[in-house]
Amino acid sequence: MTHASDIRLWHTLTFADADAAMTWLRAIGFVEHATYRDEADPALVMHAEWVWPEGGGIMFGSRRPGAAVDNAGGSAAYLVTADPDAVFDKAVAAGASVLREMVEQDYGGRGGSVADPEGNHWSFGDYQPGGA
Repeated sequence: MTHASDIRLWHTLTFADADAAMTWLRAIGFVEHATYRDEADPALVMHAEWVWPEGGGIMFGSRRPGAAVDNAGGSAAYLVTADPDAVFDKAVAAGASVLREMVEQDYGGRGGSVADPEGNHWSFGDYQPGGA
């Protein structure tokens, strides 16, 4: 399990519907570390930190005026996992759209891509740059 204090790079996203995004993230395997909501409007996520158990983490919040990132649906991430087929299947079952089916990649490993329910591009694979 990755500990939030060990992570030195956090990919950052914005979601139009952060609660729906959290449901999707949980379904594929992300684990909530912290989620801070607006006191006046608890529907707004001001800042959230979720970790990927195999290493890494993401930060995100609700789309809102003044947010540092305002590109809901415009992000992309590559997620390394020991079982990319399982994560891919969980993502699709939770509402993602298939962009590229899972295949053996020319550069090594197996991978595929989906768009999450808001349109962010997620690639899942077992190729680890610099790995053996």
